[in-house]
Amino acid sequence: MEKLKNEKVEETSQVKGVTSTYEYAMEKLSSLITRKKRDGKSTISEIEKRERMLSFIEILGLEKQIAGLKIIHVAGTKGKGSTCAFCEAILRECGFRTGLFTSPHLIDVRERFRLDGLDISEEKFLQYFWEIWNQLKDNIVEGLPMPPLFQFLTLLAFKIFTSEKVDVAIIEVGIGGTFDSTNVIKEPVVCGITSLGMDHMEILGDTLGKIASHKAGILKFLKLGVPAFTVPQPSEAMEVLYDRAQKLMVPLKVVTPLDSKMLKDVKLILSGDHQLTNAALAISLCKSWLKTTGSWQLENADWDETLPHKFLMGLSNAHLSGRAQIVHDDTIKNSSGVNGSSGGLTFYLDGAHSPESMEACARWFSAVDGDKQEPYKMSKQVLLFNCMDVRDPQILLSRLVSTCASSGTHFSKAIFVPSMSAYNKVTSGTSTIPLNIPQKDLSWQFNLQRVWERICCGKDVHVLDQNLNTNTSGNVPPCKFLYKDASSCSRGDEYFGSAVFPSLPLTINWLRNCAKENPSSRIQVLVTGSLHLVGDVLRLLKR
Repeated sequence: MEKLKNEKVEETSQVKGVTSTYEYAMEKLSSLITRKKRDGKSTISEIEKRERMLSFIEILGLEKQIAGLKIIHVAGTKGKGSTCAFCEAILRECGFRTGLFTSPHLIDVRERFRLDGLDISEEKFLQYFWEIWNQLKDNIVEGLPMPPLFQFLTLLAFKIFTSEKVDVAIIEVGIGGTFDSTNVIKEPVVCGITSLGMDHMEILGDTLGKIASHKAGILKFLKLGVPAFTVPQPSEAMEVLYDRAQKLMVPLKVVTPLDSKMLKDVKLILSGDHQLTNAALAISLCKSWLKTTGSWQLENADWDETLPHKFLMGLSNAHLSGRAQIVHDDTIKNSSGVNGSSGGLTFYLDGAHSPESMEACARWFSAVDGDKQEPYKMSKQVLLFNCMDVRDPQILLSRLVSTCASSGTHFSKAIFVPSMSAYNKVTSGTSTIPLNIPQKDLSWQFNLQRVWERICCGKDVHVLDQNLNTNTSGNVPPCKFLYKDASSCSRGDEYFGSAVFPSLPLTINWLRNCAKENPSSRIQVLVTGSLHLVGDVLRLLKR
């Protein structure tokens, strides 16, 4: 008995040790963030970044191992994460050991690394993390410091996938293409380029042509004969892609969106019409991968009419947090023990942050909003929004409002709130959420509110000083604000059709209280504009 007791104590201390070591690893990762905000300028050239990446790979002795990986490499502006998730799920259903590397993570950094469809375990993460951290740290010299965060995570992905001997590695490009950290892959099995749009313009350029040139950069270092696929693009972008492919002698094929009839009765977790484009690209990438590697005998079927069963199962099971994700909040109902006491509080989460993705998000939300399965006396659609200050809220919010309105969906209220997560800090799923969040500068959120009122009311509406003072002091409107019609855009009321809340935890609690006060109502909250915001909401709902 004494021996068993000692073993139990040792086991408990080991668990605590893993957790503390994991938090320490997060601190180390945070130290690799070289820019304090996303649009901060780098001090070295893109060419030098790539040369350093190659040096890091040499230090880690990964050249041959990376060359041995059977990689699907995916770039693009919109849908590359979903396309990668579709590819991973399809090939896993086909019986292969899969590795998936995507970005960004929403709650925990381990989300970026999936093995056989699951986030890598803390134990394995720490094993590979410290292995490459120590190797790189021991080889720091003048002119070759520790790699910045995304380079390090890319190196870690290569280390994990080569060590775990995956059959296929699906690698999502970061922001760029030509000099992206992932573009040290010299011979992938196949490449894909998803829909292109206006995003990250401060880095990639201010036209679709310039952005397309960057994204097509994943073709630059390929060996001859590696196939590439893309989806229908705006003419300016397509011209650039075709020109780049022709010069590099890369066979580039354009894939049309998937006909929903081919899914039969299968429903996609990654829902929305735009996902049919991503699914079609994933199907072509997987077919090409299977054909090139000769790893699986393709079923004799008319691919224009039907899909193999394993492909259908893979498409139906693919998931990616924060993309067309629906979370029913049951905390109030569960705590009260009475069915339906919380009414219907549902969060619709989509990290759309470009004009094109915002339009797709609006179409998706309008479609699920129209699916009224539960009988409620009252239904309210609420927008919970934030975006980075490098984006144009006028374009994003206008596209959202007009697309929703064209489908008959109108927001009762809009709430603007700062995100909790910081650009310069990596946190884990177990990181504590402070109860008293330090007061933040809300000037950007009030600017978003003014833009919203201008769009909805057709004129500038002055934000009441009382509203400003109330919200910066930590108070929130009464719940009647949520249910009161503000379509008149009148200045006579204390609150308009929108409000600024000082913190996200306060916002979530307020929504829950409003749902509790009105058990016969349905509150549908669309959370969008920022993956940081979506991740923070998921973190709070998980807690």
